[in-house]
Amino acid sequence: MTLESTLARISAIETALTPPQPTTGGTGTPASSGSSTSAGSSPSSTTFSQLLNQASGSSTLLPGASPLAPGAAGASSPAALAAVAAARTQVGQAEFPPGSNESPRITEYRSAVQGAVVGPWCADFASWCAAQAGIPLGENGEGFQSVGAIWEWAEGNGRAIPADEGSPAPGDLIVWGSDHVGIVEAVDPDGTIHTIEGNSSDEVAQRSYGPGESGATGYVRLG
Repeated sequence: MTLESTLARISAIETALTPPQPTTGGTGTPASSGSSTSAGSSPSSTTFSQLLNQASGSSTLLPGASPLAPGAAGASSPAALAAVAAARTQVGQAEFPPGSNESPRITEYRSAVQGAVVGPWCADFASWCAAQAGIPLGENGEGFQSVGAIWEWAEGNGRAIPADEGSPAPGDLIVWGSDHVGIVEAVDPDGTIHTIEGNSSDEVAQRSYGPGESGATGYVRLG
């Protein structure tokens, strides 16, 4: 995907996907393992231009994030950063009623996965973010409702990066075995990973994991 086409897609994301304020919050246990805390503020109107500036090599940063250390993580494509931009528009979207794996927005996430049914939705959310950026998951863009299926597809396409063999870049998916998946929002020079995760405490939430604390088993490079 060219930078020009990504600009157009991000503009469409900004127009169409700015969510209403959530009316309820999740109260369950976070789906991922390890110590995590809320990572930052709600999406702002400047996020999209900042993402593109970062993709183009500018020193402008994601809000609240530190620049990547040289060689600390792979370069992110404009399309991968567009997936991050889409994810940021959804922070705070929660299950309604709580614990139901349902809401009008979660129904939209499932629309990115062929044959999806009501159930745990972290992979639905990852599939939706990728589809919004024009880089849908799957051989035919069918998306995945299973975390294990995402990893299997990534291994078969040279996109899988085991955690002990490499570092993530913004726009990568971050995977915890067959249990949970999110999207990497930013990586600090010290190795702290900031993520956006669907179905984390029953909502779309920003999380942060200190160096060596995420417990992730690997990453999936999207673009």
